[in-house]
Amino acid sequence: MTPDDSRRAALSGGAALQSDEAMMRAALAAASLAGSSDVPVGAVIFDADGRELARAANARETLGDPTAHAEVLALRQAAHVHGDGWRLEGCTLAVTLEPCTMCAGALVLSRVSKIIFGAWEPRTGAVGSLWDVVRDRRLNHRPQVRAGVLEPECAALLDSFFKSHRP
Repeated sequence: MTPDDSRRAALSGGAALQSDEAMMRAALAAASLAGSSDVPVGAVIFDADGRELARAANARETLGDPTAHAEVLALRQAAHVHGDGWRLEGCTLAVTLEPCTMCAGALVLSRVSKIIFGAWEPRTGAVGSLWDVVRDRRLNHRPQVRAGVLEPECAALLDSFFKSHRP
């Protein structure tokens, strides 16, 4: 941490700024919260100072809710604590798997400033793989994206789940 980072952390109540890798490690930890029948995807939202606002895991099977993706659940929680209604400007989402179209749209609409994801999702990914919803120039908000953060660890988690759930 640089002296400027330390100063900023002190001014923000002592919360240290987090690296993309540290944020992804938090998302990997969140993935472990998924029920045994849910795909282990974890999402964590941090404010501009690196303080964690929300964390969630996929709960589609557990809740019987097709919208209960980790990103959507984390967005809902973060919106309650961030203090600007539904706008999450200045916030970063770290998620272990590339968001789908539903989640990518929700991230754009929530005004998240940055998306960090681990594993690519070539079949349904909407942040560069199949579609690139978040960087569509026709939209009024386009978050920054960093892809492939701790990709081997994120992909291994998914590979392990699918090996145990599919013949």
